[in-house]
Amino acid sequence: MRVLLVKPHPELLVSRRLQEGFLHLEPLELEIVAGGLNLDEDIRILDLSLEKKDPFLVFEETLKLWNPDLIGFTGYSTNVAVVKRLAGIAKSKNPGVINVVGGIHATLLPLDYASAEIDIIVRGEGGVVLREIVRRIKNKERLFFDDIALCPSDSEFAQKVNLPPPQYPEISNIPLPRRDLVERSRYFCIWTSSDTGSLDSLFPQVASLRTSIGCAFSCSFCVIPHLMHGKYLQRSPEEVVNEIAGLKEKFIYFLDDEMFLNAERCKRIAGLLLERKIKKEYISWVRSDTIVKHPEIFKLWKQAGLSTLYVGLESMDKTRLDEYKKRIPVETNRKAIVILRELGITLHAAFIVHPDFSVDDFRRLGKEILGLCPAEVSVTVLSPSPGTSFWHENKDKFICDPYRFYDCMHTILPTRLPLKQFYRRFSYLTNLALRSNPLRVNKIKVPFRDFIRAIIQGTKYIISLQLIYRDYLPKRR
Repeated sequence: MRVLLVKPHPELLVSRRLQEGFLHLEPLELEIVAGGLNLDEDIRILDLSLEKKDPFLVFEETLKLWNPDLIGFTGYSTNVAVVKRLAGIAKSKNPGVINVVGGIHATLLPLDYASAEIDIIVRGEGGVVLREIVRRIKNKERLFFDDIALCPSDSEFAQKVNLPPPQYPEISNIPLPRRDLVERSRYFCIWTSSDTGSLDSLFPQVASLRTSIGCAFSCSFCVIPHLMHGKYLQRSPEEVVNEIAGLKEKFIYFLDDEMFLNAERCKRIAGLLLERKIKKEYISWVRSDTIVKHPEIFKLWKQAGLSTLYVGLESMDKTRLDEYKKRIPVETNRKAIVILRELGITLHAAFIVHPDFSVDDFRRLGKEILGLCPAEVSVTVLSPSPGTSFWHENKDKFICDPYRFYDCMHTILPTRLPLKQFYRRFSYLTNLALRSNPLRVNKIKVPFRDFIRAIIQGTKYIISLQLIYRDYLPKRR
């Protein structure tokens, strides 16, 4: 069977600028789905986010050349309209093709995909579901089953879409990714951390890897607790290290929601990396209270190659942290910053800008960013995640399409400041962050071409942030 797995492209300019300039990771979710299919299937992955040409035209050309029997789409909430358009194109070219859609939005809000162009909506982990769907196609069995694979034409569909997301399978049953199906040289992450004062590349080729799924916490803006029912699934240290050892890339980005919750497991992973003399560099996300509770773990991980930690500080204001249900005192954030500095691990501090920010709020956050220097810093806008209680509580306040604009850069809630002024100050924070970057402050040597590329892409990104307000204006005919 010919199976085409498709990752849609981002529509909004700021998302494209972010991918072009700073971070473009492989479609690990589709690689895992492909890994669950039998080796005798003819499988291709089409990552439309890589395309410079019109992605819809590239998709049509792929259909014409290859004529798949089944197309599997993934996508976030921002991709809903794009996925449905792609599925419609596929049906127009071949009415018999079977369109399957999965991903976070399909899991939480499957009703949004209840349309004629979609045959099956997969909820939960697709790595074990698509294999069963393919088997049923071959055996001419009913394609929809349980509360996992839903069919819009099923008489029970209306009842099933209101059920909570299905439980995740045992993590040992989730297949390993088929990394051979993508052009790996095209995926990168900007890398500013160096212990030697120089870097061979500012944009190294990066592999993505997942060691766990879920998180034990429930921040108000996060969708993970709703997807995972509070569960935290962990792969064994041995399996994680074996996968790392098999990667050709030197640089690895951990995609875990929170990798370091189980300190003993993470200590074992780092120990195995050191024992086996696996020399790679790593980026991961972590909570600040985890750093403060277990500084010894991060000392060991520094030895194993941990380069940068993305820390969701969110705010240095107690009232905001309480509103976000972070369950972290401001002092813990500050202690974590000191610990990372002492260990020589680069801090990537992630802050949230609330839509009700005043001029003084922007100024205070600007001072906090300068106080972190040298550090990587990113800022996003507080946005309710579709399908969460926070989203339902605010749905009457949305000022735009809450799916299309849900990229954590566009506000979907009203702002205290006029939009143009809000985004002028928001882009200034990003500009401030780029000027406070360790690459610049520590005068790390990089290839000249990479330096020029960083300047150009950084400038494009900041301009796109300044002009976000235009996305809300009525389109001219």
